[in-house]
Amino acid sequence: MLEVSGLSVRFGGIQALVGVDFSVRKGEIYSIIGPNGAGKTSLFNCINGIYRPQSGSITFEGREITRMSPPTIARLGIARAFQNIALFQGMTVLDNLMSARGHLSRYGLFRAALYLGRCRKEEVRNRDRAEEIIEFLDMQQIRKSFVGDLPYGLQKRVELGRALAMEPKILLVDEPVSGMNLEEREDMARYLLDINEEMHITILLVEHDLGLVMDLSDRIMVLNFGTKIAEGPPGEVAANPEVIGAYLGEAAD
Repeated sequence: MLEVSGLSVRFGGIQALVGVDFSVRKGEIYSIIGPNGAGKTSLFNCINGIYRPQSGSITFEGREITRMSPPTIARLGIARAFQNIALFQGMTVLDNLMSARGHLSRYGLFRAALYLGRCRKEEVRNRDRAEEIIEFLDMQQIRKSFVGDLPYGLQKRVELGRALAMEPKILLVDEPVSGMNLEEREDMARYLLDINEEMHITILLVEHDLGLVMDLSDRIMVLNFGTKIAEGPPGEVAANPEVIGAYLGEAAD
């Protein structure tokens, strides 16, 4: 579904990614882990068009997207839930989800101004879909709340919901449980599993919580200083001496 080949990104004298190769299969949860500064977020930024790599290619469903803009990539079916919450703080939860569906609209400015025909029908459809996601993520009680008034854990859930509202084929989720307490982490893990299993959305996950990654992932790739050092099923990766060395600063016995 998604194939990354020979991806390299450099910022001045800093090499963020060095010839990274991997592929994500349709329907799986594929996780990317590594120490701070390993290049995980830079990789996500390349996939959704924020960064332009110096070399390499990214292919989505057989179509190269390496040089495409973020809006074009979003329309193809790649959505992202950001590590640093990027919501409209002065808007309600419902309106934040509705805002993510603009690229799905098929009406022009004139019809929107008069709220006629296709515009009216699509707005109803968009609202219905937003309400379905709100129910799916157990956010009914806060649907009319302003996002800026919500605690951090709920804002992270809204961030995930807004990405889902884009109708993605593949969902990029960056550090979904960072800053959360144990209960919130368990809830988020359940939502990610349900999104994958019930909505049939492929998930590409970056996360520092190794317990969560090992529990959720079908396959894992490990980055260290921008270089891929391991890839495979969770058990295989966890036992890899190079991975252990990257995290602990020493090789395994």
